[in-house]
Amino acid sequence: MWTYEHSIETSAAPEEVWRLWADVENWAAWNADIASIRVNGPFEAGTEIVMTPAGQDPVHLLVAEARADELFVDEARFDGLLLRTIHRLGRGERLRTRVTYQMEITGTGADELGPQIGPAVTADWPQTMAALVKLAQG
Repeated sequence: MWTYEHSIETSAAPEEVWRLWADVENWAAWNADIASIRVNGPFEAGTEIVMTPAGQDPVHLLVAEARADELFVDEARFDGLLLRTIHRLGRGERLRTRVTYQMEITGTGADELGPQIGPAVTADWPQTMAALVKLAQG
């Protein structure tokens, strides 16, 4: 298994961050890597999201879990691997809300492929999360 985690704190309330997460069609407003995105239903467990990163093929994500104002988990499967991203809201130390993204790569060859794939997938998280919380703060 390969894992990576990044957190950021914000003065925005968890509800404000959740509102932006749940508005899937507008993720590109805070995630500059998204060329296009569509969601096939409400933002809840079982819903598919098709996200096309700039210059890449579409990525099919399944919302595996969603708890309003708390967390959502998306999963992408390919070539025997499961890329699971946990997006969590919690209590911050200095500010109101801590936003955490955690990726876990498991499956056939994850120990070998995870260190190759994971850093490329998560490289923009600090910038993306900073843009997310800036927008959430208004």
